[in-house]
This record gives sequence, structure tokens and C-alpha cells, in this order.
Amino acid sequence: MKKISLFIVAILMSGLMYGQFHIGPQIGYTASKLSYNGSDISNGLKNNMLIGVFMRIGKKIYIQPEVNYMTQGSVFKFPSIGSTSPVEQNVSLKSIQVPLSLGWQFLNLKVVKLRIYGGATANFVVNKDINTKNLGNQDPKDYLLPDDFSNVQWQYQFGVGVDIFMFALDVKYYGGINDLFNGTVSYNQQTKTVNGAANVFEITLGWKIL
Repeated sequence: MKKISLFIVAILMSGLMYGQFHIGPQIGYTASKLSYNGSDISNGLKNNMLIGVFMRIGKKIYIQPEVNYMTQGSVFKFPSIGSTSPVEQNVSLKSIQVPLSLGWQFLNLKVVKLRIYGGATANFVVNKDINTKNLGNQDPKDYLLPDDFSNVQWQYQFGVGVDIFMFALDVKYYGGINDLFNGTVSYNQQTKTVNGAANVFEITLGWKIL
């Protein structure tokens, strides 16, 4: 934590020194899905909101660190056993998302500015919640558990953005670099290892207050 704080202070000082510095709050919409190594388990998107703060240093070429609070996850549906309803697991992972982007402002129309960028992201999971339905007489330990999920996931990210006056609208995609979860599930007299990463589509609106 001390190293992260020193890094942020260094970024702030360099931005102020060179006069190319913006900071502000942002809100956003996220659609996340946990990809996995299987075909008989269905999973759906999880829609959530995001709140955070961003900094931008530079003009035509810039770097942009962010700190966001978000929820990611997915809804898993396992194959039915006999005539029973399929077991369903709603996975919600509350996370501190820390993206770092390198961007290029390729079009400047004074009022409207267009950007493209890419970079890396660290996700620190601070809360893990799994709501399991339709278990019947099955053991909940036969399905995904909170301990099956890592506390940190690394992701790559890329996107496009537009600045209009003091507002910044961005559309991003995040893909997993390392596995976010790795566990063993048992159903239909089968035991399988299930692992995968989080993929996230994100839209944010920021306000450059400085």
C-alpha cells in the first residue's frame, strides 16, 4: 500500500510540473461474464454499476491511472439431474479495479477530442458472494465456493474515448490474463475441474474537475 501511495504522489507531482494534468470522478455501467473451460455449463452476463476516480497526464500521448469500485461476476447454470431444476449459482465479486492506460488523442476538434488506448488492470477482490439455488439434497460443497476464487486478477484492456468540454466518455473491454477461479464441481455422477477468468465490457462517464 505504501508503494502504491508513493506511485500516485509521483504521478500527481509530474502532472502538476508539466501542466498536463486532469483528475475527476467517474461513474459507469459494466457487463461481466466469467469464462470457463466447459461446454455443459451455461453462464450469463452480470450487469452492474461502477464508481471511481481517474487521472490523466499528458495531452496527445497520455497515461491514465484509475481507481474504481465495481462488482463483477456471472450466473452459472449446471445440467439438470433427472427431472429437477438445474442448480444455479449467482456469483458476485466486489472489487477494487486499478487500470493503467497508455492513450493517443488522434483527433482534436477543439470541442470534441477522440482517443484510443490500452493497458493493464489489477482487480483486487474484497468480497465474494455466491447465491446457490435448487440444491435440493445435494451438498453445496459440490459446487463453486468462495475459496475457489482468487483475491487478485490481472487483465489486459483496450478502448476508445471521446472528450466533450469537461466530460470524458469511454468504452472499454477487459480480458483475463490469469485465472480468477479454479474449483472442482460434482454433478450427474461426474467431477470436473472448472477454471476461468473474468471478461468485462465497461462504459464510463468522467468529469474533469481539474
